[in-house]
Amino acid sequence: MNYKLALSDETLLSIEKPERYIGNEVNSVTKDKDQVDIRFAFCFPDVYDIGMSHLGIQILYGLFNSYSDVWCERVYSPWEDMDRVLREQNIPLFALESQDPVKEFDFLGFTLQYEMCYTNILQVLDLSKVPFLSCERTWDDPIVVGGGPCTYNPEPIADFFDFFYIGEGETRYREIFDLYKKAKEEGVSRQDFLRELSHIPGMYVPSLYDVSYKDDGTIKAMVSKFEDVPSVIKKEMCTDLSNAFYPTKPVVPYSKITQDRVVLEVMRGCIRGCRFCQAGQLYKPLREKDVDYLKKLAIESLKNTGYEEISLSSLSSSDYTGLPELLDFLIESCNEKKVNISLPSLRIDAFSLDVMSKVQDVKKSSLTFAPEAGTQHMRDVINKGLTEEDILRGSHEAFMGGWNKVKLYFMLGLPFETDEDILGIGDIANKIAVEYFETVPKEKRNGRTIDIVASTSFFVPKPFTPFQWAPMNTKEEFLEKANKTRKGIMSQLNQKHIKYNWHEADASMMEGIFARGDRKLGEVILKAYKKGCIFDAWQEYFKFDVWMETFKECGVDPFFYTTRNRADDEIFPWDIIDCGVTKSFLLREWNMAREGKPSKNCRQGCLGCGAASFGVGVCFENKG
Repeated sequence: MNYKLALSDETLLSIEKPERYIGNEVNSVTKDKDQVDIRFAFCFPDVYDIGMSHLGIQILYGLFNSYSDVWCERVYSPWEDMDRVLREQNIPLFALESQDPVKEFDFLGFTLQYEMCYTNILQVLDLSKVPFLSCERTWDDPIVVGGGPCTYNPEPIADFFDFFYIGEGETRYREIFDLYKKAKEEGVSRQDFLRELSHIPGMYVPSLYDVSYKDDGTIKAMVSKFEDVPSVIKKEMCTDLSNAFYPTKPVVPYSKITQDRVVLEVMRGCIRGCRFCQAGQLYKPLREKDVDYLKKLAIESLKNTGYEEISLSSLSSSDYTGLPELLDFLIESCNEKKVNISLPSLRIDAFSLDVMSKVQDVKKSSLTFAPEAGTQHMRDVINKGLTEEDILRGSHEAFMGGWNKVKLYFMLGLPFETDEDILGIGDIANKIAVEYFETVPKEKRNGRTIDIVASTSFFVPKPFTPFQWAPMNTKEEFLEKANKTRKGIMSQLNQKHIKYNWHEADASMMEGIFARGDRKLGEVILKAYKKGCIFDAWQEYFKFDVWMETFKECGVDPFFYTTRNRADDEIFPWDIIDCGVTKSFLLREWNMAREGKPSKNCRQGCLGCGAASFGVGVCFENKG
């Protein structure tokens, strides 16, 4: 096939990083468009450099392109310089592989990873000349589908999507494509196609539901408009990860991206049950991949990409039972090829530190701890399963092993937090510094000393967590807490060895509004986009004042979604979705948090969360 570019050389040379828009990268897939029945444009609604690092798109891109009748291509949000060019020259947004306009495709799929990308979805629709609202689209427009973690409360953006795929993408797309082909052959209406689609498990079609509200603004009911449309949508889950599709030929970009490496997903789910963590609940139950399968994937992927680093991906790699065997294999085969091994998500214990000292250059790397809270009281509230003793023992082992840089991650604004918990952040950082000086004698420091960076992010309550009932702090409260943390650190004996960073409070507030929002926010998002709000996830582009002004114009109170207390029996916008974890379990955990009591992890004993209904994974590990 002849390769043509949508943009002239002159235009490409006038913008930053033209390689974001030309496609044709190593392992990208081109097909003859006349030989396929379905064309799927897959969009990550952020800039190429971020989107290309996303594993989910690589998996589904490979899966869809393994079908002979489907051609899947990629689309990313054009950066501001390119956005301007497309508008000024009236060039429609195009997919990378064919450089054809997105509007010509059958499907436009978005992965929804982060609430602050919502206006970028509208940017992509706008530049593609696809109507913003599902109700205004015809068969001349692509079917717009959303997937990913934000679909577990898709209500703020419900009006912009034809349907949402709830859960893991490997299971149902073949059925969706076959249904689409049948609908086109039979000439059915778009509305009838979507109604039929709602019968496929995991598919949520927002236009088929009516939402009514009480006088206080909370939801009275969400009901399907037709008897054949399900009243609750249960998430789709891949039950056998070792036999599911996994890409060994991921697309390799020309330019440096956020994560330039082979990503090896070792398992999905988590046993830990941290009460603030949405992913830990959404991806339950924990399911592991077979070690031999992972060895094969690792070797093939390194060969097909030429990458010099491989990263093990999961929510908590230390909990993967095959980790020692897999690492021994990787260390042996990667050392020969001079390939680095990266191990995010490890718990800091003697085993992990031993592993890290084998795979990392200790002199260069920092050790990362995520205590999340400064006191044991707070760690019990959030069910972190980590004691001060664990932290100091881990630090001691690390310092013995030659580490002297430590990164600490905490959250401010957690439920039931006190001043003592806030000041505890400085206290634990200081204790780690003391541990260093007691562990490493002066003569062994080689002129180096301990370097601690403590970072705090502001807590945002998320759906499907025990903290979905929690009031969120205001921007002013967050900043006051950051100030207290800073003062607490400055009062420590070893303060000169501790650096403190904190996140923006404005963006956290917006994330909190969208995370627990309802359909009333659709109008606000559309209006804010038309006023120039875009790339809200990027601090330099985020226009907090414009957002606040837009809420006012639309008569929507932003604090309704953040700071208020919620009744135990309130109907939430996301209650129409079943993620496998029951609301009664989450409420039980919320009450345990209130009492400051921790819960067991899944391997210590079943808590009856509901995920056993899937019949797989950790829930059945010890059953005969």
